[in-house]
Formats: sequence, structure tokens, C-alpha cells
Amino acid sequence: MDPGKAIFETVDKLRQRRTAPLVLELDLTEGLTEGPPADPLSALLSMRKPRLADVLGGLKRARHDSRVKALIVKIGGQPLGLAMVQELRQAVIHFRTSGKLTVAFSETFGEFGNGTVPYYLASAFERVYLQPSGDVGLTGVALEQRFIKNALGKLGIAYEGAQRHEYKTAANMFTQDHMTEPHRESLTRIAESVTEQVVAGIADGRRLDPEKVRELVDRGPFIGDEAVEAGLVDRLAYRDEVYDEVKKAAGADSMLLFVSRYAKAPAVRKLPHPGVDTVALVHGSGPIRMGRSGRSPLGGGGAMGSDTIAAALRSARRDEHVKAVVFRVDSPGGSYVASDTVWREVVLTRKTKPVIVSMGDVAASGGYFVAMAADVIVAQPGTLTGSIGVFGGKPVLSELLEKVGVSSELISQGANAGMFSTSRAFSPEQWDRVNAWLDRIYDDFVGKVATGRKLTRERAHELARGRVWTGADALEGGLVDELGGLEDALVLARKRAGLAEDAPVRTYPRLNPLERLRGPDSSEDRAAALTRMRLEAWGPLARLSAELGLPPQGPLALPAWYEIR
Repeated sequence: MDPGKAIFETVDKLRQRRTAPLVLELDLTEGLTEGPPADPLSALLSMRKPRLADVLGGLKRARHDSRVKALIVKIGGQPLGLAMVQELRQAVIHFRTSGKLTVAFSETFGEFGNGTVPYYLASAFERVYLQPSGDVGLTGVALEQRFIKNALGKLGIAYEGAQRHEYKTAANMFTQDHMTEPHRESLTRIAESVTEQVVAGIADGRRLDPEKVRELVDRGPFIGDEAVEAGLVDRLAYRDEVYDEVKKAAGADSMLLFVSRYAKAPAVRKLPHPGVDTVALVHGSGPIRMGRSGRSPLGGGGAMGSDTIAAALRSARRDEHVKAVVFRVDSPGGSYVASDTVWREVVLTRKTKPVIVSMGDVAASGGYFVAMAADVIVAQPGTLTGSIGVFGGKPVLSELLEKVGVSSELISQGANAGMFSTSRAFSPEQWDRVNAWLDRIYDDFVGKVATGRKLTRERAHELARGRVWTGADALEGGLVDELGGLEDALVLARKRAGLAEDAPVRTYPRLNPLERLRGPDSSEDRAAALTRMRLEAWGPLARLSAELGLPPQGPLALPAWYEIR
């Protein structure tokens, strides 16, 4: 090949990349990650997943970029949580207001299964395309709870537990064989609230009457042709047909570029320079535990370590160039002590600069505990929050052990030294200590809610009692201040701090490679917040609690089956 020609073609391609019309692309097949990786394993596992903040930031900038002509998003595969979907819908709707084309494409919304939340996301786009073999699983919202009390009983396993109060139902699957009335009331309202949000969003996006959408929900799921006829989908088409149509609308020489790549492009991204005033962004994701953030080597997602988050907040608080802090919380809760550690750092940080909490899919129980002291709490309508309560207890395996021929003897010094042994029940005196522990935690939790949210203690207790709320209902009760997403929280933080609208955002804690290698000099050193691989759960009962399906996060935790996807 002629070297001169090769150089010319290379230069031409580079010129085209700088000047050609852009079609931004987002592939949600593998889902999205909430924040930066918490540890090396998380970084490896999330290599191909775009970050939510990059997507939101990229779409915000693209609204004002004349090169960007369209957005095309592939929906399907890994389901996204409801609140994250609402963040994306909000970003897409704002992007549409700039007059740019938005297209949602899916091979199937559920493949003749439940695809309500993915379709809800698609309804925010100007055009919705479905592969001819696909389906639209618009079937509504269902929350199912299984109870294993009787099954455990047949095995000879009893569960002794208590909670504060009647809506704290995390342990009900072990202690009940049906829903209690408070349990049913809480779940029914969550399903109603979510349905109201989904119906309103689809009706607005597809220009349908809300009653018509409710009728369609009751008729679903839909085969592709039926979805087109019902007005849920614009056209049945394969990927190549969709992309050809979009690129034709954008311009013959248009180029595809992933939104996350676009967001990181030097010409687009505003990097904070040393000495420039910024907003600090601290991510707290996953179950809350003592120690450092990290991932369990046994699988599952990462965890929010109190040491890591506390160090990040301290670092941001002491940085004179940080004028406000946005604390992004996406957590079902966990350890009470760890939650209290983070709460204290939020309180201290708030004394010197504004702290805005942005809630993700879930910020409940301990996840609400760490958020409640902020100046402002921003949540999505579909965020699951509240669950201000506590539960605790243990399984009793004495009958099971006897059945399988295992005997157990205990030698102890101290009347309650063996109270957490699973081979015997609590004595009346030990139950007194369990209840004192639960009362102490609940009273502390409710008292701090009342102080942080400027409520009377009576009103805080009324909203608490372990009840889970959607963000929309939590707003009415005063548990959150505004409805919105991460970008809204960042805008609010800049305003509170008196910063420019485009003031940069910096993630904390920020560690350079040398700090990561050399190790910390003290517990005050930023390097002390490094993540690591470890297990944290119910102390000596960790392995057993996992085997029995107990929430491994601890006494301030929301069960995973609350998730709406």
C-alpha cells in the first residue's frame, strides 16, 4: 500500500471524527453501574458496563452540541432498577427537548414475560422499535413474598426474632406463614404507587389516555403485531433496519459513538484543574458494613464500608476547594453501627458545607440512616426508602441437631455468654437483652430522623415503624425533599455553594497510584479508605445466616425481594 495514501486516509478519518455528525449510542444489555468500582474485582467485572454518571453527564452536554443529531438505545438483557430507569427517562426527555431524535430499540421486552419496567423506559423515546420476533411484556407490578416457617419447622429449625415495629417485615418469611395486615398494606401501597408512576409515564410518552394504558396493562403481554396495533410500538424492525433509518436521518456521513465515550472525550468533558472550586461526589452503594468498601469473594455485589465512606466525607470536608458534597446512596442498609458512623460524618460535613443526598434504586433502613442528616434529600418517585426500624434474632437448631444425631454441650462463664448459640433458645433474661437492644436502636433511629428532618418525634414514629415508602410517597411525608436524580442533586449542590452552573464534579476519595501502593500512614490518611475483599455480616452467625437466607447485611436491612425491575 502507498504510505502517502495510508497517511492521507488516517488524517481524513481523524478529521471526520472531529467534524462528522454524531449518533450517540447506549447499549443497556449488560446494565449500568452506579459509581466507580469499589475494588479491583469490581473494576474487572464492570469493564464493559457504562457508568450512570457518565451517561447522564454525556446526555446533558449533548443537548447543546450541534454535532449530536440523535440518540439510539438498545434496551434489554440485564434489568435495571426502577429509580435508575426514571433517571434515564428524565435524561432522555430533556435530550428530546433540544429537538434531537431519540430511538429505543429492543429485541424483546420480556420475551413473553414481564417487561413492564424496560418498556416504561422505552416509552420516553420519540420512536420505539421492536424486533419482529419480540414481545412487549407490559403486565404490571407484582411483589411476591415466600414464607418458609413451616418448611423450617419440618426440618426442626425454629426462628426466634423480634422487630421494631409492625411494618419491619424482613424476618417475616421465617416467623410467619402468611402476610400480616401491615405487611400486606405496605406492599399494596408500594405496588399502587409504582403502577401510578408507570402508567403516567407511558401515557405521556406514547400520547395515550391513562385509563387506556391501565386497560393495556390488564391485557398484556403483547405479541409484536399486537403491540404495534395498541400504539405501544411504532414499528417492527431488525437492528440493521433501525440503525440505517437513524443514520439516514442524522446524515449520510454520521458516526456512531457510545454515550460514555462521548462523555469522556477531552473536547466535551470539563476536567477540574488544581485549585478550582468543585463539588465532591461520594458514592455509597451496596449493603452497609463496618470496615472498608469492597466485594465478597463469594459473589454478589459490592458493599458500602463505613471506613471508606467516612474517609471520603472527611477528605471532601477538609478540601478547601470542595464547596459542596453530593452523597449518592444506593443501599438496602445493613449494620446499625456502620450506618451510625457514616451518619456522624454527614453531620460533621454539613456544618462546613452543603450536603445533598441523591438516592438511587433503594435507600432504605440503614440506607436511609446514612442519608437523613443531609441538608436536602433528592429521590426518584420509584426509589424505595424509609424502612425506619430494626429487627434481630437467631435460628434455633436444637431439634434439627437432635434429629440428625448431633449433641451439643456448652461451658460458659457469664449468664449470657452463650445467648447467641444456635443450639438453644433465648432464655427470658436473654430476651430482655434482645428487646433492650432493639428498643435502643429504634429510639436512636427515630430520634435522629426527627432531628434531621425537622419533625416531631411523634410524626417521625408515625412515618417509621419499619415501613417502606416509594420516593413519591416519602416526599408527601417529609422523608425526602425533592423528586429527581443525580444531575438534579448536582445542580442543587452548585446553587447552594454559589458555584457556576458548569462547576466541575470530583469523585472522592481520590487516590493517586502512589497512595494506593504505599499504604496509609495513619487512619486519617486518604489511603486508609482503600477497598478490600472481605466478608461482613452477622458476626459468628454469618455463614449460617447466609445458608438460611437471612439478609447478610445486618439488622438494618431491606429484603432483596422488594426490588422492582
